[in-house]
Amino acid sequence: MQNDAENLNAIAQWAVSLMESLGAPGAGLAIAAENLFPPLPSEIILPLAGFTASRGTFGIAEVLLWTTLGSVVGALILYGLGAWLGRERLRRIVERVPLVKVSDVDRAEEWFSRHGAKAVFFGRMIPLFRSLISIPAGIERMPLGRFTLLTTAGSAIWNSIFVLAGYLLGENWAAVEQYADVFQLLVIAAVVGGVTVFVVLRLRQRAGGKMAS
Repeated sequence: MQNDAENLNAIAQWAVSLMESLGAPGAGLAIAAENLFPPLPSEIILPLAGFTASRGTFGIAEVLLWTTLGSVVGALILYGLGAWLGRERLRRIVERVPLVKVSDVDRAEEWFSRHGAKAVFFGRMIPLFRSLISIPAGIERMPLGRFTLLTTAGSAIWNSIFVLAGYLLGENWAAVEQYADVFQLLVIAAVVGGVTVFVVLRLRQRAGGKMAS
């Protein structure tokens, strides 16, 4: 608990220093950094930005504009990384990863081609996933205008919820992070469970192949 409080205070102080130095653009810069480095939690930065707006440091519309712009800029950088990485380079990397096949990449590409728009839009509202989804979008070369529009819409919804919560809660802005933590833990548990099932099935598949041979 003490470590969590220290981490929250450190991140809050860093975000406050940015906002004090740069105003609302500082909140946007913090959110852009959060997109590139997912361990930085937007669930702390956004409510804090809303609280700061409630004190009259800058307007609520201004902070919503800059945080959404920061989200889009961070997502575009990761999109560019995916586009630079490309399909063939990704395949070469996958070939060296244990328990993963190139055919898995093919299925993932097929899934993204069918659900890419929904994944980009709703992915902006899922902790951790909101950063990672930009990379396959870049690899698959989703039309940049479409990617930007979906990212902007999803980010605007996510950012507005947390900024407005911090604005309305005022001094109690940190309470938002408690509820966000529960949601994030559920998402992480679902991802870990899915990965575990995948690994178990793949090991059984390999064991069955060896027995057949």
